[in-house]
Amino acid sequence: MKIMKLIIGITGSTGVIYGIRMLEILKKIGIETHLVMSEWAEKCVKMETDYSLDDLKSLATTCSDEKNMASSVSSGTHKVDGMIVAPCSMKTLSAIANGYDDTLVARAAGVTIKESRKLILMVRETPLSPIHLENMLKLSRIGVVILPPVTEFYTKPKSIDDIVNHGVGKCLDQFDLEHNLYPRWGT
Repeated sequence: MKIMKLIIGITGSTGVIYGIRMLEILKKIGIETHLVMSEWAEKCVKMETDYSLDDLKSLATTCSDEKNMASSVSSGTHKVDGMIVAPCSMKTLSAIANGYDDTLVARAAGVTIKESRKLILMVRETPLSPIHLENMLKLSRIGVVILPPVTEFYTKPKSIDDIVNHGVGKCLDQFDLEHNLYPRWGT
């Protein structure tokens, strides 16, 4: 049986808990993950959570430093099933939309696109400028899934965990991964 392999990028937009929870759930369900964090993601982990960077890295199967452009995930010959960037900063969105592979997260996303693999960007910004929207539209037109972490209140979330789980669950749905992170409509 083939084990699914996903690249998880975490960038310096507020909301690093989405990437952390993603790694926790993927580890729990047996999905191989390759973690790449931006410099600002590492700073946000310290500012926004009680996790240490070592705790976070222990959730992934493999980790690469964002400056390591020789990492396996920088090549299309490295087989993975897709990539999720959670959260995805507007800087990273712009780099991906414009093919500016200056970081390993942007390079891995570019490789994911060129190899026709699924790419999910959990974009985090508000309000959105016309530039943000144009970059999202450009990527959406080529099949990239733009998935901001917008909760659905019919699920009656009772905690921040419920809201985070909903966003993570929506990403997992894109890969047809079974989970019970939120109640489904009509159930």
